Amino acid sequence: MNQLVEALLFPKTSLNERQIAKAFNKKTILISGASSGIGKEMAFLFANATCHLLLVARDHERLDEVKRVVEQKQNATVSIYALDLRDELAREHFLHTIKKETDGIDVLLSNAGLSIRRSIYESLDRFHDVKRTLNINYEAPVMIVMSMLPLLEKRGGQIVNVSTINCQLPPMPHFAAYQASKSAFDTWLRSVTPEVKKRGMNVTSIYLPLVRTPMIAPTTHYEKMPAMSPEQAAIKIIDATIKQKKCYEPWWLTFAKLYSSRKVNL
Repeated sequence: MNQLVEALLFPKTSLNERQIAKAFNKKTILISGASSGIGKEMAFLFANATCHLLLVARDHERLDEVKRVVEQKQNATVSIYALDLRDELAREHFLHTIKKETDGIDVLLSNAGLSIRRSIYESLDRFHDVKRTLNINYEAPVMIVMSMLPLLEKRGGQIVNVSTINCQLPPMPHFAAYQASKSAFDTWLRSVTPEVKKRGMNVTSIYLPLVRTPMIAPTTHYEKMPAMSPEQAAIKIIDATIKQKKCYEPWWLTFAKLYSSRKVNL
């Protein structure tokens, strides 16, 4: 039954290798959160293009394995950067290195994130959860975008924010830290978009539903809920990137917004 619901909620999008190869030929693409889940699947899809992938994540071994799989195709080249994006000094060093090693970026895929589902009354002595969620979901992507804008401008590049449908819905219990941090970056990016577009760049916001990635695995509440596969999420992101869409969101999100607003107002 769950498979039928998922097929209805998350209809498949297809991309052929030729589309990807043509769209990203000789492009430089930076992907954060690239060692697992959606980021890893995006890297695998780019493997068929003659592009340069800059892959960022905490786990060096997993990044190295992604690099090995991608380069087996003998089209894409891969540079890996293992760091914890919550660490500001590590971010500064990484961004300095990118500026030295790269003369331009065509696509910045801001994909790294942290999700927490917990009651406020189970969090009264866990303010560190708020700080680390804000750090990875808001501060890190803001810092990366601000630092990378000159490199993006050189190529007329594109910023792609892998966000969540929670940013389009009223605030929900148990998601305070997550929803606030993701909404903060979403608002910040939409605020700077007019300035960025005047300089010849594009911005795409991806509002994803629940995706069955390692990030949600610790939350047993999600086990029986319908979820998109990481592979399909990656395809939808790359499709929206190729078409330079302003945003992607599931077809049913409009109805979810209406329902949620009505529920909040009752």
